[in-house]
Amino acid sequence: MALKIWNKIPIRIRRWLVGSLFWIISVLIAFAVGTAYPNKWTLNAIEKNITSIIQEEWKQYGFYEPEMNYHDNRTFISAVTKCIDFVNLTTPPDQRVPREIIVSMAILETGYGKSRFAIQGNNLFGIRTWNKDQAQLKPKDNPDVEWGVKTYITKCQSVKDMVDIINRLPVYEGFRTKRAEQLDSGEIDINALIDELAKWSTNPKYTILVKSKAKEAKAILTENLPK
Repeated sequence: MALKIWNKIPIRIRRWLVGSLFWIISVLIAFAVGTAYPNKWTLNAIEKNITSIIQEEWKQYGFYEPEMNYHDNRTFISAVTKCIDFVNLTTPPDQRVPREIIVSMAILETGYGKSRFAIQGNNLFGIRTWNKDQAQLKPKDNPDVEWGVKTYITKCQSVKDMVDIINRLPVYEGFRTKRAEQLDSGEIDINALIDELAKWSTNPKYTILVKSKAKEAKAILTENLPK
């Protein structure tokens, strides 16, 4: 009976289940045969290996970028979260930006996806470009500025670009250092990470506003949980 049920499960789901079981068994073995300090490194290696396997499986079966459809604040948060999950498939765990930060910045920059740059340019983070050959939108109140707000084919592409910018530009080295320290300790402090993103905006209160939007998003999601 059990075998018949197992055979009815799609192959890609069965492989994911087997991979998950392997990860659990590996964790148990690591704790059984090692001391506390070496185990941490062993587990990190196992996690990276399993993540790599899952990423390759997703690529092989043609999982596609999700569309961003939303009609209110809650569905906007949900749509951005789906994009984050998709981007994370090809982003190593130690290079990911916490979803709370991405969602909060998208809310702040676009007013829950209602801004002109989000609607016309699929840009959720106000990302600018000084390359005149790159597709862009100029601010209506200042069309002669040298820079423009980048436009993307999809909104999920702007999420990927945002993560890449934080992982690449020297100005966010402090964020990357603090993220590495937090991942190493196992204690994630979202507010401390947000503090390292002050250079994203010229607004001196930017990080305060991002933290506020994080609380706002959490409240919206909590209100819509099934009772």
